[in-house]
Amino acid sequence: MNRRLLIKTAAALAIALALVACGDKAPPPAPKAEAPKPPEVQVVKIGAASPLTGAQAHIGIDIRNGVQLAIEDANKAGVTIGGKPVKLEMVAEDDEANPTKATTVAQKLADAKVAGVVGHFNSGASIPASKIYADAGIPQISPSSTNPDYTLKGYKTTFRVVAHDGQQGPTLGRFALDKLKAKTIAVIDDSTAYGQGLADNFEATVKAGGAKVVAREHTTDKDTDFKAILTKIKGRNPDLIMFGGIDPQAGPMKKQMAELGIKAQFIGGDGMQTPNFIKLAGDSAEGAMASIPGLPKETMPGGKEFLAKYKAKFNAEVELFAPMGYDAVMVFVEAMKRAGSTDPAKFLPEIGKTDYKGVIGPIAFDEKGDLKNGPITIYVVKGGKWEALETVSPGAAPAAEAKPEAKAEAKPETKAEAPKDAAKK
Repeated sequence: MNRRLLIKTAAALAIALALVACGDKAPPPAPKAEAPKPPEVQVVKIGAASPLTGAQAHIGIDIRNGVQLAIEDANKAGVTIGGKPVKLEMVAEDDEANPTKATTVAQKLADAKVAGVVGHFNSGASIPASKIYADAGIPQISPSSTNPDYTLKGYKTTFRVVAHDGQQGPTLGRFALDKLKAKTIAVIDDSTAYGQGLADNFEATVKAGGAKVVAREHTTDKDTDFKAILTKIKGRNPDLIMFGGIDPQAGPMKKQMAELGIKAQFIGGDGMQTPNFIKLAGDSAEGAMASIPGLPKETMPGGKEFLAKYKAKFNAEVELFAPMGYDAVMVFVEAMKRAGSTDPAKFLPEIGKTDYKGVIGPIAFDEKGDLKNGPITIYVVKGGKWEALETVSPGAAPAAEAKPEAKAEAKPETKAEAPKDAAKK
């Protein structure tokens, strides 16, 4: 073999060995694909406005707790709006049952860009606050405000999930006439949008039914000594005393009736249908009666489950309006789902189309934002507890005409000086 052939053979062999060696090497690993990022969760704020301090805090906290439960349940179930996951957050504010503070709270919630507001408790707070929410385009669902004026302002943002006093007052009045057979009646109110409105509707009904109103007196939502008023009324010897106001006044009033030897029956509205009334009135609470918009809690469609859940969470019994606060949140969520948006401008029209089966029962609104066919239950204190007597559905009972636009203080028209606080509903 000549030298040239030897060189060619060696070169060919080297190339072959190189190719074999290359074939033994593993191909470079493919770049790892990045794990898909979870979709960004949108935070949606829900406002809760009620008195969290002061004499009515027990009722305001009750509402806030209902809102909290609803938000926790919705987040646990998972809420998707327009194909995107949503997390609800509560923004709770204390309006102190004060009309002026309520407007401050409303502006604060508007500035916080809440999608909707559950509140307020008091009509005297809800009415002035409603204009601020309307101006901001934020839907407001009150779980408890019953003065007809609240929804008669014409704001498209205003709703409630309870019957109004244009229904509750006449229901109480008819009960006094038909079931209690009252002929002579004294009426007291706490000079607030709620108390006076309820008393006015009650008084008009019993007068139309032939009863004689022997006294019409006014106090405030801060007073606790009613002996001067009650002594005056005692001399008129009424069959029945009706009080439009809240439990911090109703409890002491009933107790002082007993101390003065007044034998008249005692009746009021939902503001006094609380465990706190029984606590304040003591033994004299026995036999007192009160109405409340809604079914008895135990017979609400979702009542038993809600009461148990509330007790487990807060180690307390429901006071009044926690179920309504809970359902108000769910109405917002369902409206957002239908609209496919958390933008109030887009889901607000859907609230008016609500057809929701809530804890409290069917929820649908009329053109003013009032609950359609909201039931009203009348209770009596028996054996130290509130016991349901009867439930009626007043239907679309007409409300009184709206009063002139309320100022920030939402002061009611009354002979007595209007208090600064809103005192319910």
